[in-house]
Amino acid sequence: MKRGSGLLIHISSLPSKYGVGDFGNGIFSFIDILHQMCQRYLQILPLTPIDLAYDCSPYHSISAFAGNQLFISLDKLAEEGLLSVEELSFFDSYPNDTAYFKEAFDIKQKYLYMAFSAFKKINDTSFEEFCWDNAYWLEDYVLFKTLKTKFNKKPWFEWPEEFKRRDKNTLDIFRKALTNEIDFEKFIQFMFYNQWKKVKNYANSNGISIIGDMPMYVDLDSSDVWSHSQYFKLDENGFPLGVAGVPPDYFSSTGQLWGNPVYNWEKLKEDNFSWWIKRFDHSLKLYDFVRMDHFRGLIAFWEVPYGEITAINGTWVQVPTYELIDALNSKFTNLPVIAEDLGLITQDVTEALEKYDFPGMKVLLFAFGGDATNPYLPHNFEKNSVVYTGTHDNNTSRGWFESEATEKEKHNLKRYIGHDVSSESINWELIRLAISSVSNISIFPIQDVMGLGSNARMNIPGTAFGNWRFRFSFGQISEFDKNSLKELTEIYGR
Repeated sequence: MKRGSGLLIHISSLPSKYGVGDFGNGIFSFIDILHQMCQRYLQILPLTPIDLAYDCSPYHSISAFAGNQLFISLDKLAEEGLLSVEELSFFDSYPNDTAYFKEAFDIKQKYLYMAFSAFKKINDTSFEEFCWDNAYWLEDYVLFKTLKTKFNKKPWFEWPEEFKRRDKNTLDIFRKALTNEIDFEKFIQFMFYNQWKKVKNYANSNGISIIGDMPMYVDLDSSDVWSHSQYFKLDENGFPLGVAGVPPDYFSSTGQLWGNPVYNWEKLKEDNFSWWIKRFDHSLKLYDFVRMDHFRGLIAFWEVPYGEITAINGTWVQVPTYELIDALNSKFTNLPVIAEDLGLITQDVTEALEKYDFPGMKVLLFAFGGDATNPYLPHNFEKNSVVYTGTHDNNTSRGWFESEATEKEKHNLKRYIGHDVSSESINWELIRLAISSVSNISIFPIQDVMGLGSNARMNIPGTAFGNWRFRFSFGQISEFDKNSLKELTEIYGR
């Protein structure tokens, strides 16, 4: 990892007239701004499909491989001649004040089908190549997506038995009967990955590396579990035997119950971790670095019996960690993983990070509640780490200072930097601490660069609704913000 700094933003937060950010001109303009500010990194949240039922969380998806159709730029489709400018001119723009997910779903579905109708008249051999190269996940995904529509969005374990059990003859008949619908879903994925490839190439050509995000677990109602049920601990009816979470700790007396099915690591190991290898192979085509969410789940995971209403009655289950990572390393050179190692980290997690030289994460919002030995204080950092002012799960720096920081934390912060701090300056004080540290990479949420408060927070863990809505306009990024970040980047050799 080159010493450098960068910004954290979700694609949905970018400016766009279609309700949510996408791969249109907004992302290219944002990359230009990063380049102007001498930034080396752009970190994003997962690109996989989202669901209104889960409040459009990027960490709940029906696929670990597919792309979110909301991110396909209609304007770029028009540039390719698949939509007409006249067709799009009838559309009334949505403001960039929040994410209009429901409206964006309706808009994109309508126009994507119009583009698909035009695309069918073109002999594009690259489409067939894409389908062939991605068949290992694409065929199951498009079938799953089409079946979800056929069965009124019911989860796969409530489908008729022959579909639930993946009876080959039944599925073959279904494929032939709904060829057009299935091809439409393939077209969506083709366009998603074509557009994203252009975004990544543009970023890389401007000296900016992409840090992507890989959730540890997948959803029970996903094409991955439906098509590879042997890799998950399920009963004969498709329900989980155990679900994922974390045990009770300082932050919660009942722990966190996530509900995702846990992996059948014995079966994964028998198959030489082929599913994980394919997952990493796919991700490393999309990103330059992969942030592995909940990395400690690759060492040991907290398994809670299905049906429990809290995470209290769980047990730790070991993972064949070294066999897995060795298998990945045999496939990929210098596995570019950033380990999300926040929270209660045990010695076995630390040993794995050291053995494979994976950088961990440091978050400054956690730094000022203890004493000088706090691992999140900059003087305790190691070079092989990534420091954040805060993450998508934290409040903004200003919001933290105004509504969450204790008097002790404010006092310790003042002592640490040597002068008073205000709501108006806290974001730049923390950015300076991060960017001046020895950590190879320092990352700042775009909200912190703009000095925004709690109303710009992206997510509040443990809450089910009202998250992931943050949007902004380029006019909100002042010349002062741009010049300040550029200057700090130059001063501290980023």
